Amino acid sequence: MPNPAHTYTAFSGPDRVAHGPLQAVAETVKQRIGKASHADAFVFSDLTGKLMEIDFHGSLKEVLKRLEVFQSETDGPREPGLPAGPGRPRLGVVSREVSLLPTQWEWLASQPGGASGALRRLVDAAKRKAADTPTLAQLQERVYRFLSVMAGDWPGYEDVLRALYRRDGTRFSSGIAAWPADVRRHASRLAQPLFKDHSSGEGDA
Repeated sequence: MPNPAHTYTAFSGPDRVAHGPLQAVAETVKQRIGKASHADAFVFSDLTGKLMEIDFHGSLKEVLKRLEVFQSETDGPREPGLPAGPGRPRLGVVSREVSLLPTQWEWLASQPGGASGALRRLVDAAKRKAADTPTLAQLQERVYRFLSVMAGDWPGYEDVLRALYRRDGTRFSSGIAAWPADVRRHASRLAQPLFKDHSSGEGDA
């Protein structure tokens, strides 16, 4: 199964319409909406559960170009069609003061790409490590984010959240049992690490 740090899922209403790398998901959504500027789909990060703010105005090429803002220099192979280039000022790089010892600055300056490049790589490595071993709170938060967008006004929503934060897999599964199949399966997949002792019987390809 793909690393959730690099996969995304799109829903149109209660139906899952795309799953995979961000570029592939964005392409599918763009093809669905054609020349319309408004997408009838929600795109979620499988790692964090966050709703991605993707601008679908313009051509497919323009949409994919704007996806560069979500790319990290050290996230692994760049998706085809998203060109790399020297420097990242167009990606919203923010300059802030960092206080380090002289020996630390000396070490950073000796690294490929200089101090800024080394710091970005260190931060990205720490983020990947955290993604491999997410905390209980992070796991619960990603499920909550997804459910709050997709099911916030559905019957049983509050009970499902209580089961989520109590780590009650049985009640969680029974609470979402009557929900649309795609939402139910995706919620179960996101919550699965929290309920290792409780099988919901739902999978997600």
